[in-house]
Amino acid sequence: MRKISLAVMSLAFLVACKTQQTASTSEKKLATATTVNIDLKNVVDDKVKVVMNPIGFTSTTATFHIPKTVPGTYSTDNYGKYIEDFKALDANGNELTVTHTDDNSWKIDNAKKLSTVTYWVNDTYDIENTHDVFSPAGTNILEGKNFMLNLHGFVGYFKEHQELPYTLHISHPENLTGNTSLIDIDPTTDKDTFIAKRYFEVTDNPIMYAEPNNASFKIGEMEILLSVYSPSNTLKAADLKEDMQKMMQAQKDFLGDVNATKKYAILLYMSTMKDDANGFGALEHHTSTTVVFPEMMPAQALAKSMKDVVSHEFFHILTPLSVHSEEIHNFDYSNPEMSEHLWMYEGVTEYFANLFQVNQGLIDEYEFYNRVLGKIKGSKRYNDEMSFTEMSKNILKDPYKPNYANVYEKGALIGMCIDLIIREESNGQEGVLAMMKKLSAKYGVEKPFIDAILFDDITAITYPEVRKFINTHVIGNTPINYTEFFKKLGLSMQSKEAKTGYLLKDMQTPYISVDQKTKEVFFLTETNSFLTTLGVKPNDRLVSINGTAYNLSNIQALVGASFAWSVDDDITMVVKREGETITLEGKVIEPMGKTYTLAPDELPATDKRVVLRNAWMKN
Repeated sequence: MRKISLAVMSLAFLVACKTQQTASTSEKKLATATTVNIDLKNVVDDKVKVVMNPIGFTSTTATFHIPKTVPGTYSTDNYGKYIEDFKALDANGNELTVTHTDDNSWKIDNAKKLSTVTYWVNDTYDIENTHDVFSPAGTNILEGKNFMLNLHGFVGYFKEHQELPYTLHISHPENLTGNTSLIDIDPTTDKDTFIAKRYFEVTDNPIMYAEPNNASFKIGEMEILLSVYSPSNTLKAADLKEDMQKMMQAQKDFLGDVNATKKYAILLYMSTMKDDANGFGALEHHTSTTVVFPEMMPAQALAKSMKDVVSHEFFHILTPLSVHSEEIHNFDYSNPEMSEHLWMYEGVTEYFANLFQVNQGLIDEYEFYNRVLGKIKGSKRYNDEMSFTEMSKNILKDPYKPNYANVYEKGALIGMCIDLIIREESNGQEGVLAMMKKLSAKYGVEKPFIDAILFDDITAITYPEVRKFINTHVIGNTPINYTEFFKKLGLSMQSKEAKTGYLLKDMQTPYISVDQKTKEVFFLTETNSFLTTLGVKPNDRLVSINGTAYNLSNIQALVGASFAWSVDDDITMVVKREGETITLEGKVIEPMGKTYTLAPDELPATDKRVVLRNAWMKN
């Protein structure tokens, strides 16, 4: 998963269009298990009806579940809260006794007679002010226009049948296309049929229904589908195709001989931000990623953010999709046990999402250094003396939960440090990518590792110095001295003035924050020339901008609106300062701010520090 926050062809034809493909013999055999029908044609009160026919039960009771948590989110979201009018029926249509035991579970009596369960599903996008479900993991029901089917929000399971096949039948308006990496085996134009080998495969394959707005391309043997829903139809998938193709080709070149999926779908939902999705970023799956961004986002900013978040999600094909623990492989959707290795699942993935860009020439070394420094600064907002493995294992509860976002900051830096240690010990010949490839070869998609022995495996394929670092800074709670690592690379700190965003220095560093008690937006100590010229001071509490009031509930809308500001626009900002209400008026100017960067020391090209630095970024 990758969040953007204030802290912050042939496949297209097969997938995006109706095909005449028929089910193979093996697929027909799979279709003998649980059958699910989802009706997208007859939406009632912004709800969709689901009818499910499970295979038989031998027990007197059975419990139906909708996920409490899903892989990749590391949060408790209780998708059962969006299920209404749940019924269990026998073969004659008679209702069986049902007890709603908790938010996500329904106990059914006389289960031997159970033939059908039915229920209605509400969506999450238009009520996002009432919950914390991350938008790319959420659901959307917009009748006749868009359905974002993150299927964990629509399809439930019985634990007895969780490892058995599912057949999904989805009825939909003819003008909408089901975009997914799954293969539709129904030849009709208003009904799709998909087969999944087990429940995990259901939840691992989102489907976005929308009017066709797709682009496709090939990366080696891999087929890529880019599907976009733009409410005003202003953004075309073709507008992003070139950048996405260039980026994903660079990723494949960086990964080398890693066996990637043969099909991959990128599902981009553009939000109006009015009773709509407002959690921006992406969620990974084995063969796809769901992405949410505001439609008002400028094209250049969108292209950059898409490059960052999609590359992050795609690198998840290494971990946790290929290298993962038993807790992830046998994921318990109702009572999840979390793995202690978020430093790898999210941290190393985020590190690769930045490293490959300098390695493949998509950004220069100074941009890469700035990103590293941004992560160091970002990591300081969290508890730097908290054991990362302990935090990961307990990430769903306090006091660890508030530190989750540090997996993208310190987690990436942990990956960097391990990379540099391996580079130094191998004379630049190998790094953390080689380590991950070796782990992938030992384990893989179908073979999980045991959580407690991963570090032993890593030590065996790397060096004792790596284990020492892990014991001290990953298992242990000693903060990392990054300056020592920079010295090994012949890098030192410098400062300069550079262009920034109006409210964000960059996508990692904001100029504003939120008072969790009062829900007020306030300005931080670090600022830029635009805010200073307007008269904003540290700790000013924002009341409104150009007549629109802002607080925690619409802070994403505030950031989205700032993307549309232009130099010389009139701006009126009302703030509270030490209890006094003050009106600040002026013109929007280009924002400039002090940035700190790493810069190479003057050293001969043969110096071991220069050699190590080049091996780090270019090998």
